[in-house]
Amino acid sequence: MLMCRDLARIASDYIDGELGPMDKVSVKMHLLMCGHCRTFIGNLRESIDLMKAHSSQQVDEELIQKIDERVAESLRLKD
Repeated sequence: MLMCRDLARIASDYIDGELGPMDKVSVKMHLLMCGHCRTFIGNLRESIDLMKAHSSQQVDEELIQKIDERVAESLRLKD
């Protein structure tokens, strides 16, 4: 029987549809019995969807440069 830690290890493969038929059945059986893992898989799916939705946005290079400068300045002040 699949344990929670085993499911966590293969959760991404399950969501991506990369598991073989037997492993897929094992995951589905486990999810039928384990509410915590159902929640985990649901949260992982939502996280993936959010990342995909925001991955096409452009990064403001000027903002990144300003942040880098402020971090460097802050580190110099602490020395």
